[in-house]
Amino acid sequence: MALRMIEKESGGVTILELEGRIVLGEESNAFRERVKALLAGGKTKIVLNMANVTYIDSAGLGTLVASHQSARTQGATLKLAQLGAKFMELLQVTKLLTVFDVYPSEAEAVQSFS
Repeated sequence: MALRMIEKESGGVTILELEGRIVLGEESNAFRERVKALLAGGKTKIVLNMANVTYIDSAGLGTLVASHQSARTQGATLKLAQLGAKFMELLQVTKLLTVFDVYPSEAEAVQSFS
């Protein structure tokens, strides 16, 4: 299943709903380009809703980390919301939970910006 990305706004925060797999190749490239475009468009508050991400491989994880770094170097903030149990476990094992701001719901992630 290809990665689908739905963009929406809520109170000045850009929400990117991800659906599908974030894996090496087309999916991770498309994701990287979308985040790059948001940053280039001046978006500084970004929430990635991960509720419908079915699988992420090491390349996808790398893309997530790279996007987070790009955002920080450009003065933007990227937060994660609604991680599944497996994804949350993966972030704990890789110690990436210390890198990302993670929220149980999209609404809480959006509210954290105010």
